[in-house]
Amino acid sequence: MVMIQFTEPRAARQQRPATRALAKAAVAAGRAPSIFNSQPWRWCIADDVAQLRADRDRQLTTVDPDGRLLTVSCGAALHHARTALAGVGFATHVDRLPDPGDPDLFARIRVVDAGEPQRAAVRLQLAMALRHTDRRPFADVEVPPPALRRLREAAEEQGAHLRILRPEDVVTLAAAAVAAAGTELTDPLYRAELSAWTGRPAGARDGIPPETAAHPEPRPVPLRNLDPGGVPDPATHDVVDRYACYAILYTDTDTPVDWLAAGEALSAVLLTATDERLAASPISDVIEVPAARRLLCDLLDGAGYPMVALRIGVPGDGPLAAAARRTGAEVVDVAT
Repeated sequence: MVMIQFTEPRAARQQRPATRALAKAAVAAGRAPSIFNSQPWRWCIADDVAQLRADRDRQLTTVDPDGRLLTVSCGAALHHARTALAGVGFATHVDRLPDPGDPDLFARIRVVDAGEPQRAAVRLQLAMALRHTDRRPFADVEVPPPALRRLREAAEEQGAHLRILRPEDVVTLAAAAVAAAGTELTDPLYRAELSAWTGRPAGARDGIPPETAAHPEPRPVPLRNLDPGGVPDPATHDVVDRYACYAILYTDTDTPVDWLAAGEALSAVLLTATDERLAASPISDVIEVPAARRLLCDLLDGAGYPMVALRIGVPGDGPLAAAARRTGAEVVDVAT
């Protein structure tokens, strides 16, 4: 196995079309959302098959000790890769968690045919280049109900469900967020892990840069404090996100297969939101703390297992900062 050099034309010409397409899809999958922008995946490509593997060196051992959010993150990367392939007309067959003896092998993608890309796939492929986690205050504009219906359908197509919360349920989600913050911020191991991923050295292509963090405005549901040692802004702010919608992405059962499906559904929902010109940010701290997660289970009335919460709205004003991503050469191996 050797590292692929994506900028070397001669090497690219020597590869099979399916191999080149898989390599490009794996690079595009690097845009997928992941817990703390940890990008905990690796791709191994040979001929017409790409393997998606967990990178356990990037697992957040305090925030995510059982690897649920790592698996969700890899599921999002899997859906991004599938979308990139479909967007250029490649049909694929996917085996998920195919080897019980190798639990870090999350998926095998095999190219089985080439044809004309479908219009819906092209739209989502374009959305991949535009989508970013948006923690800015949303505009004071209601989210159109037809758009929310599309988001629910996108989750269902990937084997998960999206529950749009009623206004009276948002209070419980806010309580879960407060409980999660209270538990995590008093844990020195959590604070150290948070600091490690928010205080990356200059030039780092992972982690959460300060310019993407949420400002401390009052919100219906507080967002994760990414700078617990910072000095609060003494200015008085109006409540923001007044027209935000909140949702819970959930699955019928709670196994690694479900975690992977939840990641694929998360990607589908976020890309569909982008296609609908909406903004969104995942809320995962309510999943990380058991007491907070139980509150979300109560909101689902026993219908399933919560995997992540979502904040959805019409984008606000001002520039949207983007977190950096690792290069293809760092995460993709191609057999030559």
